[in-house]
Amino acid sequence: MTAPLRRWFTPALTLVTTVLMVAPFSVPVQAAPATPAPAAESDNQLLSEVLEATGRRFADAKAALDASKKRQAVLATELAKAETQIEELTPQVTEIAARSYRTGKLGAVSALLNSASPDSFLDRAVALDEMNAVNDQKLHELNTAQELVERAKALADAEVKEQEKQQAVMARQKQDAERSLALVGGKKLTNGFVNASSPVAKAAPRTASGGWPKESCNKDDPTTSGCVTPRTLHAYNEVKKAGFNRFVGCHRNGGPFEHPKGRACDWSLLNSGFASARTQDQRLYGNNLTAFLVRNADRLGILYVIWYKQIWFPATGWSSYSGESDHTDHVHMSML
Repeated sequence: MTAPLRRWFTPALTLVTTVLMVAPFSVPVQAAPATPAPAAESDNQLLSEVLEATGRRFADAKAALDASKKRQAVLATELAKAETQIEELTPQVTEIAARSYRTGKLGAVSALLNSASPDSFLDRAVALDEMNAVNDQKLHELNTAQELVERAKALADAEVKEQEKQQAVMARQKQDAERSLALVGGKKLTNGFVNASSPVAKAAPRTASGGWPKESCNKDDPTTSGCVTPRTLHAYNEVKKAGFNRFVGCHRNGGPFEHPKGRACDWSLLNSGFASARTQDQRLYGNNLTAFLVRNADRLGILYVIWYKQIWFPATGWSSYSGESDHTDHVHMSML
């Protein structure tokens, strides 16, 4: 059994031993200040499924929207460059066309023979080739720039339609999530836990299209003898790197949510075990940890965060939360 796992279960053994010793004398026993594990999550299968489904669809749509905006920015740069080139080339090509209209198209033979000396003949031959080459190049550049403008405008229009599509998907997922949270008593909140000075986490790996790949529970859980996903392990390491080093437990069997899938961690306010916040330091620790997770949700792949009777979901923001655990003793982190 690993050291963190022993720390998670040792307080339970102590509590059971104390109860057995004093029970025969019917002496009231005061509950231990720290419990070995947080209270059970609400066993709501519907909420679990909705948060999972809507969370992933919302994240995928947001990734597609962000990718589309990046492509649109590149197209805007190409369009501006092509339009500038057209502005520079148009007067030059116009002058070429006007000169040809005034003088007529000078044939190669007449241009070469209109000379009294061999040296002049050769000079005119070279000049004629150079003039034709320059004229052809200018016309080619202008045509290329005009084609690029048309292409960039068409692709930009397509990106606008793509963005509207993904925004509609995100709006639907937001509505689904809000309805589901309302069914379990969640009320929309305008407040939350924000800290603009929270460190910026290193971004977790994404797919080539910018989405979050599905991952299996195949990494050793640093807090128990169980497993976690690579993305959960990455988030765990980033939280630790940010200075949140109190007790934490990740993998836990049972329940419909993310712990048994290796996609959740409970961040305690204590150095060992779990107990509700009793000091300003403990409450501030939970607030700051929550703010860090929310600020870096898009970089880490956060599905939702629960802390102090509130739940934060990327699609909906903060809502009230009333499960079996009020989450006043730990910050819950679930991952996509």
